[in-house]
Amino acid sequence: MKIAIWPLPALLAWSLSWGLFSFLNALDVDDAWCLVAATLLSLLLSALGTTLWRRCLIVMGFPLSQLLVNSTALSMPPVAWLCLLVLIALVYPLNAWSDAPLFPTPSRALEEMPAHIQLTEGARILDAGCGLGDGLKALRKAYPQAQFFGLEMSWLLRVFCAIRCPWAKIRQGNIWLADWSSYDVVYMFQRPESMPKAMEKARTELSSGAWLVSLEFEARDLVANAICIGADSRPVWMYQAPFKMRAAQKH
Repeated sequence: MKIAIWPLPALLAWSLSWGLFSFLNALDVDDAWCLVAATLLSLLLSALGTTLWRRCLIVMGFPLSQLLVNSTALSMPPVAWLCLLVLIALVYPLNAWSDAPLFPTPSRALEEMPAHIQLTEGARILDAGCGLGDGLKALRKAYPQAQFFGLEMSWLLRVFCAIRCPWAKIRQGNIWLADWSSYDVVYMFQRPESMPKAMEKARTELSSGAWLVSLEFEARDLVANAICIGADSRPVWMYQAPFKMRAAQKH
């Protein structure tokens, strides 16, 4: 289900975080660690936010509300607050905020890809910014005979992705500094502001016949070789190297 009407995503995330906090508290877990666990859940649920500021509100809403309603949070040991900061830094490294820290790919979003992109057995597919591995799972449904690779800036998300996708090779790194030249398909679910950079990198590094695939967001300066609509109504934009550039519009 796609939750698009703000502030429903924030209310849902805060409610789930409070629910986890209450559940752990009922098990007699120390308040400090209940707060850490519930805030980690808020971090993961911040993917529901469509902008940077909304994601920040989702992340900070629960711990701030704890301070307002629970005076014991004010007396938490410094190590607990340090853990919260470390968790935020692990999930959302500072140099990753210019991209899309956590946009999960819907499970059926890529099921129409094979009708437009035929790959040989053992083809190499990279999920650039693999997050928790939802994109890799969707890609594997479409191409079960391919080899899968994930690249993720966040150390913590990389660990979770590797656990969820043991059949893929996951590594930590910057998608913009990595070499894309060995891949047959580079898939990404980033944000509109990232697409010009992705387009230039793909034009420079992808071999002839390789594909750049973007869920939802178009590389506006390129002519798409194919477009399909996934089960959740998001467009999938497919571009094959050598890329065709759009003609410059006259003013």
